[in-house]
Amino acid sequence: MNREQYNRAVDRFSDALYRFVLGLCRSREIAEDVVQDSYMKLWELLSAVDGDKVKAFLFTTAYRRAIDILRRERKFADVESLEERGGTRNPEHVDLQQVLNAALDALPTVQRTIVLLRDYEGYSYKEIAEITGVAENNVKVYLFRARVAMKTSIGSPDKVV
Repeated sequence: MNREQYNRAVDRFSDALYRFVLGLCRSREIAEDVVQDSYMKLWELLSAVDGDKVKAFLFTTAYRRAIDILRRERKFADVESLEERGGTRNPEHVDLQQVLNAALDALPTVQRTIVLLRDYEGYSYKEIAEITGVAENNVKVYLFRARVAMKTSIGSPDKVV
């Protein structure tokens, strides 16, 4: 991989990478840091990364870094929660995005990651398996269970309207 390919990767994948990490962490500051760390890691390993696999490299790096941060946050129980850093929510106005976010937040981290990658970003099962390190068959199982849990959590359409 060369500098020109690196710059193209930044242009092509930055937004999707940020959305993915933001979906995991629910914190803009953490998402920005993780994306920046991922691109720094890519820059450090520029000659070792194949240009065709840069997307998987970036998402894998970002996923692992975000998980590390989330584990550290839980371990040290920071004074402010991740939700507080993500912004305030107005309880009077409930829209579809808030309901989906609440259902997504209730999922275990692995399931939430797989839903974000598959349903929000449109990755294939194989790509998700590469990014997360979970076997492809398990990706399908986790996705099914996550969708069932979200459906149960959301309940009837009356909750959304």
